Amino acid sequence: MAEPVTPRSANIFDVARLAGVSHQTVSRVINAHSNVKPATRARVDEAIRQLRYRPSSAARALVTKRSRTIGLITSRSADYGPSMLALAVTEAAAAARYTVVTTTLTDAQPSSVRASIEALLRQNVEAMVLVAIDIAVADIARDQASGAPLVVIAAEAEPHLQSVSIDQYGGARLATRHLLGLGYETVAHVAGPARNPDAVERVRGWTTELSAAGAPPGVRVDADWSARGGYDAGMILPVEPGRTAVFAGNDQMALGLISALRSRGYIVPDMVSVVGFDDIPEAGFFAPPLTTIRQDFESLGALTMQRVLAILEGAPPQEPERPISTRLVIRDSTAPSRD
Repeated sequence: MAEPVTPRSANIFDVARLAGVSHQTVSRVINAHSNVKPATRARVDEAIRQLRYRPSSAARALVTKRSRTIGLITSRSADYGPSMLALAVTEAAAAARYTVVTTTLTDAQPSSVRASIEALLRQNVEAMVLVAIDIAVADIARDQASGAPLVVIAAEAEPHLQSVSIDQYGGARLATRHLLGLGYETVAHVAGPARNPDAVERVRGWTTELSAAGAPPGVRVDADWSARGGYDAGMILPVEPGRTAVFAGNDQMALGLISALRSRGYIVPDMVSVVGFDDIPEAGFFAPPLTTIRQDFESLGALTMQRVLAILEGAPPQEPERPISTRLVIRDSTAPSRD
């Protein structure tokens, strides 16, 4: 290898000279092309490291006709699930040497979806990832996103879309089955927003599991994902001490629910058992620590990026992947019923 040049002035030609390759080879390494020998790739990577070279995304797009940028469409929400999905996609994209540009939907109207997509297309994104927040958004986006491939993070597999998902339905069944297994005759449910796909699938899993077990229908109270919504639900939920079990649609609502039950004089889990959904980092520090359903956001981010890269490399359309499984995490907010 030649002598290193000054790192501050490094460009693609400096990297090529230091690695002993052509600048086209450096470009192929930077853009993760597969037709580069491992030894050559290692020399280029080492030269990039030594020179602290940072390729210009604008220049790279002009040379390669690729921006190495992914557009992410998500919701205006501080909820744990959407936030973790956005983080997981961003980290998986960074591992693949892609940058993520995020746009936020203000609502589920076609005009809002169209504006978000157009904003991303103006930034020359190679593909778009949509976190579906409303049952109509995915279909609207599919019709509007003709300028770039679209991958949808959905609540269930979408046969007519390139989609990936976590098994919301199966997770809800796990939560309900756990409570029925503790001897409760039925299970109540504090549900998320009626048009949210995750909430819809969790309601479906809850009702299916009750029916499969031959249990009576449980009381359902609708809320809005927030701790305040869970609290309000908990203030009106019918309670029979020692015989009431509740599946809350997410951990924040479970937190509010437990607080409301406490204010009414009901102790969890001695009088009421509660299961949440998400396994937020604070779940193990609730009073009591929360039994909940864990979602594997990291695997979902990796799977999303795999699907994006496959599309960009010209792979034929794939059937929807099997949803990523959820896992029941048992803590202290559930206990056997008292007959």
